[in-house]
Amino acid sequence: MADQDPGDFLKGIKDKLVRSKEQWASDKRLITGRPDLGHVNRLPPGQKEVKNWPVLDLGVQPDVKPENWRLQIGGLVENPMHWTLPEFMALPQEEFVSDIHCVTQWSRYENHWRGVSAKTLLDLVKPKPEARYVLFTAYDGYTTNVKLPAFAEDNVLLAHSWEGKPIPREHGGPVRVVIPDWYFWKSPKWVTRIEISAEDRPGFWEVRGYHNEGDPWKEERYS
Repeated sequence: MADQDPGDFLKGIKDKLVRSKEQWASDKRLITGRPDLGHVNRLPPGQKEVKNWPVLDLGVQPDVKPENWRLQIGGLVENPMHWTLPEFMALPQEEFVSDIHCVTQWSRYENHWRGVSAKTLLDLVKPKPEARYVLFTAYDGYTTNVKLPAFAEDNVLLAHSWEGKPIPREHGGPVRVVIPDWYFWKSPKWVTRIEISAEDRPGFWEVRGYHNEGDPWKEERYS
């Protein structure tokens, strides 16, 4: 499959899958009503630990060739920038270990990532004082949003490797976002554009009944 622009792939999404997840939001599925407000427990409420890494997507997995991958960061920044994969790999690299918490109830501990920290990228592009939000677009047309302070946390990165190997296509390779303190729908696969904005713009799941922030310990699954 040839590389395509974001948005082209959404024509192939599984409508039945999306409708079922919207119904989850309507039914408030998996909500225990017992939030862990102090993040006391490693496992957030309503979650179950798994050893594998389940594959979740919209029914489409874009085949983004490494030589064609591009990342753009723009919007309210002093230095809009873009990178090819070799240029991205030449940036300062970091290794993080973090847990994954998916809104579909599974959590996976001790994931070893390698990539470029969000702080490194923000230092390069220099958000303007009025910047408040970070808006992501992926090669499959998927979008999501977080507040700028959430993206600027020390443990956030754009990862190209997991467990010592390149992240495979089904999990978002060549590069995906990892924001471990939020439900994992906030960590888009196949990322290609990041916009820094003064205004919020809810993404694919946020406009379909899912919470605008997504703290697992507060059970912020749905709006």
